[in-house]
Amino acid sequence: MSEATQIVAIDGPAGAGKSTTAKEVAKRLNFAFLDTGAMYRAATWWAVDQGVDLDDGVALAAHTARMDLDIQESAQGQTVTVNGTDVSQEIRKPEITKLIYKLDQNSEIRQQLVALQRRFGEKQPTVAEGRDIGTVVFPKATCKIYLDASLDTRTERRARQMRAKGLEVDLEKLRAEVHERDEQSKNRVDSPLRQADDAVLLDTTDLTYEEGVNEAVRLARKVL
Repeated sequence: MSEATQIVAIDGPAGAGKSTTAKEVAKRLNFAFLDTGAMYRAATWWAVDQGVDLDDGVALAAHTARMDLDIQESAQGQTVTVNGTDVSQEIRKPEITKLIYKLDQNSEIRQQLVALQRRFGEKQPTVAEGRDIGTVVFPKATCKIYLDASLDTRTERRARQMRAKGLEVDLEKLRAEVHERDEQSKNRVDSPLRQADDAVLLDTTDLTYEEGVNEAVRLARKVL
């Protein structure tokens, strides 16, 4: 990564609001927005769509390497295409979310996608969100924020997102799934989720969305 490139890295667990917060922070700073989770979702969707054995790590990595992935921001929101197919909505479905760990624990796939993420950040000032942005992808990021909230708060936020899409929600089941995703992310061998030593913890349990964004922008502007 070029030393001149300005990167705001936002990491955190599932349901912490990383994507919505990072997107708004990028807008206010006039930076590009990089949703790394969308990359893993897209790769997972394509593997499922093509019938690849998700327990065959070698086949998964080879399949992902052939993926033509494009992510674009527009006034209507983020558009994710895989081999020319718009999968922006498909990759957000619960059945895809449950399977992402099959890919994000694969070291070869992580290397492939991290390379794409770094190339994106080298091109322009960027707000990037994920689980290993400040620790692995952009270890020299200008600003590092670890976004977190209580498990109950994160579950409620995820439930609201799902209901807004017309999906039925079993709150206890969802809570267990969010917790399981946390454990998978924190305990994976390659690039586990953790707060970087030089990251600022931003706990939004008792903050509104707007308050969380304002604080993230303040932290970023302080060092940019």
